[in-house]
Amino acid sequence: MIVLRPTAAGQPRVLWLRPNRALDRRGLRRLIVGLAAMALATASLGAWQGNVFAPVFALAEAFVVGFALGSAWRAGGRGERIVVGPDTLEVRAVPGRRIVRFQTYWVRVGLASGDGRQRLLLRSHGNQLEIGAFLGEEERAEASRKLMVLLSEVSGQTRR
Repeated sequence: MIVLRPTAAGQPRVLWLRPNRALDRRGLRRLIVGLAAMALATASLGAWQGNVFAPVFALAEAFVVGFALGSAWRAGGRGERIVVGPDTLEVRAVPGRRIVRFQTYWVRVGLASGDGRQRLLLRSHGNQLEIGAFLGEEERAEASRKLMVLLSEVSGQTRR
């Protein structure tokens, strides 16, 4: 998901890159409860037929599956915040502390092939940074276009 935050005149432009989540927190809870209920119902049927350990294993499985789904959902909260100012382009990993800065005038945005997919790269003075690795192919192309437009707007303002 690509979100361009509106800003006041003269303020740096902010572009958020985030993965798309299929469920919100409430939907995730419903999914986990539904899966646990089905597993326990099936285990109860197994216990009724003589497998007394089935409910214990179903309960353990419900906790493991719930933990795994919750971990995957929390990983979907990561993202990148790109601030395009008149002098610097700043990329901040969220959550995290990684901040990379490029000079706005010298940074180049490009798509490069690698690892069986296109990579969105920022390059400047021999340094490069891949951004939006969690985005789909079309979203990376759209992010590339938006960044190029933002950079051209900012560099056009500084040259006047």
